[in-house]
Amino acid sequence: MSAEHADYLRKLKRRTRLTRALRTALFILLILAWDGAGRTGLLDPFIISSPLRVVRTVASLYRAGELFGHILTTFYETVVGFVLGTALGVLIAAVLWFVPLFERVLDPYLVVLNALPKIALGPILIVWVGAGPEAIIAMALLVSTVVTVMTVLAGFIEAGRDKMRLFETLGATRTQAFFKGVLPASVPTVMSALKISVGMSWVGVIVGEYLVSRRGLGYLIVYGGQVFKLDLVMASIVILCLLAAIMYYAVAFAEKKIGARFGRQ
Repeated sequence: MSAEHADYLRKLKRRTRLTRALRTALFILLILAWDGAGRTGLLDPFIISSPLRVVRTVASLYRAGELFGHILTTFYETVVGFVLGTALGVLIAAVLWFVPLFERVLDPYLVVLNALPKIALGPILIVWVGAGPEAIIAMALLVSTVVTVMTVLAGFIEAGRDKMRLFETLGATRTQAFFKGVLPASVPTVMSALKISVGMSWVGVIVGEYLVSRRGLGYLIVYGGQVFKLDLVMASIVILCLLAAIMYYAVAFAEKKIGARFGRQ
């Protein structure tokens, strides 16, 4: 290893440590500001709750044996919706890339469906699949699939624009061009779509739980708002943030590993 490369790695490590330290400091500062705003009366603690009250609420749910039931319900619905939505979205994007006529015909419909507030379709989904977890998963599936299709398809089209002429010159079929060139080149786009799909899946599940659920974090938020237990609302939101962060960083970790693998090839 050259001295210049070693110096670069040291600077990179210092920058990484600085970034992590600043993130931690910002998190602590936000918690202190939240707590201080309630203690000093700057904001009404009944409305914004406080870190200590959130911890007490979570502890109360745990002692009542309800905490993990609500968490696992929401997490299960989100993971299923995320996996199915991502797989279906990538598959549909691939089909639309293979058949450009389909892509041109369906493009305005995808735009309209993406712009449509998905909560408007909630009552229809409940009638179609029933008022249970299936409706919630269907809502998450609908929200994440459309975004995934549009994002991944754009990546396929951009990658194909650069590579298709080369593959056609070499006599490759469209299928060979897709699996040998377009798909590998679109891995960063697909992983970016996964990151977006994580957030969309959480949105879909919470919206679904608002409508039909009697269990889950979305249900706790609705129930807490109805009976003015805002500590319960804030505690549920904090738990949601933690779970969403875990899923996001899991996807980011997978992106790093897959990117490194394709980078070596």
